[in-house]
Amino acid sequence: MKPRDDSERIVITGVGLAAPNGNNLEEYRRALLNGVSGVVPYEIRYFGKTVAGVCNCEITKYRPRREIRRGTRAGSLSVYCVGEAIADSGLDWDSVPKDNVGVYIGVTEHGNVETENEIYEIKQYDYDCSYWSHHHNPRTVANNPAGEVTLSFGITGPHYTLGAACAAGNAGIIQGVQQLRLGEVDLAFAGGVSESIHTFGIFAAFNAQNALARNEDPTKASRPFDVDRNGVVISEGGCVYTLERLSDAKKRGAKIYGEILGYGMNSDATDFVLPNAERQAQCIRKALRNAGLGPEEIDIVNTHATATHAGDAIEIQALREVFADSKKTYVNNTKSFIGHAMGAAGVLELAGNLPAFDDGVVHPTINVDSLDPECEIRNLVINKPVEVGAIRTILNNSFGMVGINAVTIVGKYEGD
Repeated sequence: MKPRDDSERIVITGVGLAAPNGNNLEEYRRALLNGVSGVVPYEIRYFGKTVAGVCNCEITKYRPRREIRRGTRAGSLSVYCVGEAIADSGLDWDSVPKDNVGVYIGVTEHGNVETENEIYEIKQYDYDCSYWSHHHNPRTVANNPAGEVTLSFGITGPHYTLGAACAAGNAGIIQGVQQLRLGEVDLAFAGGVSESIHTFGIFAAFNAQNALARNEDPTKASRPFDVDRNGVVISEGGCVYTLERLSDAKKRGAKIYGEILGYGMNSDATDFVLPNAERQAQCIRKALRNAGLGPEEIDIVNTHATATHAGDAIEIQALREVFADSKKTYVNNTKSFIGHAMGAAGVLELAGNLPAFDDGVVHPTINVDSLDPECEIRNLVINKPVEVGAIRTILNNSFGMVGINAVTIVGKYEGD
């Protein structure tokens, strides 16, 4: 059920992001409406040439180089995104009690990059482990990305990193909402990050699964729903939201991007990799119940689809089951622009749709030259944006390996 008073209603008052095609929400939204991909040629040691979504944000903006060298890429992306979220929210940061601030960052994996780097370095010394960095332990502990945020901004409230595969960004949002409602914190920075492109192992593993995208034109490599889709484009990125209780946001006159209306999480419990349409549909319905909404009240569904043959078709099967009778629900996909940003995927994809509350436009899924019949669904927005007028609700899907599902629903805040 929906919360009954402003102290339980949780709103988004700041957005900080680093995407392969934009370093703030305005740039990012412009790229999505203009069909601008962030996928580029990429080469990584051992694996060789491939394609990837690569970020170019100014990581020195909120921390000195010495801290960047000591820390991790995931930590740097987290710090950048939180810094941008603070600035965007208009908070008087110096006056915020830091012990009442929580940091909840979702990741798909963490530590592989650092471990691969250390092994590569000691190889130069005939694998003499005395050359192993003493920074390795704090770099690879699971809480590192969120912990680096607290170090950079003096936050003394709770922090942790949530491992939820590619549903991790949504899991970060859900955790932030729950902690605010419980009164554990008064302000939450919640979202997800990915440093995945810096580990050759993830490219090699997807390649071994025959699930790594290839295309002569990198910008066309990520092609969810297309009959010729051939796998995942691995990307880095991050997105963190400033979350507050509505009562606090109203008190300080904050800009409100949207309200978290509901969410759902569940597990497939059926396979390590292959998703389960029935469980996905259950998760979506759980989020709808939590929000007190029916399927026909959802204006945009942003899909998780990663451009694998089985995964895309299974998700569309789940959506057909839930939204079969909803004629006004539009469906789109953001990975076609940026690739799969893993732990950051869900939150970046939600961010790309948030401006629709103001401009009334549904951004498209690009690179669909020939729609796979298994992926056909009513109101799938392909290749060109669609102006639909009033948009009041967005449902965001995120599904991950080992069967973890997370769905969030955000509504337009229109005052009391």
